[in-house]
Amino acid sequence: MNVPFVDLKTQYENIRGEIDPAIGEVVSSGWFVGGPRVKAFEEQFASFCQAEHAIGVSSGTAALHVALVAAGIGSGDEVITAPNTFIATTEAITLAGARPVFADIEPESCNIDPGRIEEAITGRTRAIMPVHLYGQPADMDPILEIARQHDLLVIEDACQAHGAEYKGKKVGALGQLGCFSFYPGKNLGAYGDGGMVVTNDAALAETVRMLSNHGQKEKNRHPREGFNYRLDAIQAAVLGVKLNHLEDWNAMRRRNARMYQQMLAGADVKTPVEKEFAKHVFHLYIIRLNRRDELADYLSSRGISVGFHYPLALHHQDAYARLGYGPGSFPAAEACAEEVLSLPMFPELTETQIRYVAEAIGAFR
Repeated sequence: MNVPFVDLKTQYENIRGEIDPAIGEVVSSGWFVGGPRVKAFEEQFASFCQAEHAIGVSSGTAALHVALVAAGIGSGDEVITAPNTFIATTEAITLAGARPVFADIEPESCNIDPGRIEEAITGRTRAIMPVHLYGQPADMDPILEIARQHDLLVIEDACQAHGAEYKGKKVGALGQLGCFSFYPGKNLGAYGDGGMVVTNDAALAETVRMLSNHGQKEKNRHPREGFNYRLDAIQAAVLGVKLNHLEDWNAMRRRNARMYQQMLAGADVKTPVEKEFAKHVFHLYIIRLNRRDELADYLSSRGISVGFHYPLALHHQDAYARLGYGPGSFPAAEACAEEVLSLPMFPELTETQIRYVAEAIGAFR
């Protein structure tokens, strides 16, 4: 049996009757950048996130970058985040002119450990950027309290957590700004790149919108320079259709995670722990074990596609040698990088496929 890591073709076939007309309407209209389709999706996504404002942008990386710039973060500033995330998180901090500063993670969830944040705060710290990794929210209440005590901003990296909830509230609108990616493989994925910034702050929303459109507040009036970070209308049309299915798809991911948990109960691997405050939407289903690379090779030989998220912590990347962190600086994140293996996870994954994966893991043991 072949088990793909994701299966976007099956998803498309299931909603083809909605997707094709939506794309066709954009093509017929001739309005490809901005316009009514983008506006409608922004309003739809803001409502979904329980936020006042949503601004579509060209990618998740663009969302992170423009959110930081709109918040006034720049040269000489520091932003605290986790070292076990995709480089887009820290790229955005550097692009804004600031310096990424890391705090270690909580081993069970692999999210930033609120208890390690204060020791990373300096006189230059301006913001905390928690990452809701794999689809599980970081523990936001203590993070928000630390930010309040130290007069810091909280900018959520929710690029893997569309629809995830913290204590019953959707992630993204818990801090001052929240950022989402619509990369095709995400829980809510476009047919190309796309992103979104959400906020409850009207002034920040206006600044994000202006900056993402070349600093243009009204046509041919540019109070400041900005970026070409606009969301195109075809992606907005696709995402608007898909958003109507997202809650069902997330429920299917959670069902698949429960099946994995049950079928891997006797295997010599660590399975995900859903924190008591969280509704995990399982963008990724990860297991942990010491012989990760050997297991990955074995599963591949059985036709099972797996992923590595992320096998080298950011402070070990050559790009961040300048930050001066050495081996052992963040032991929990380093252990995560060495042990985590991502198994196939998508809504249409079948019980038969999950059982095949679980039995292969058992056979490897």
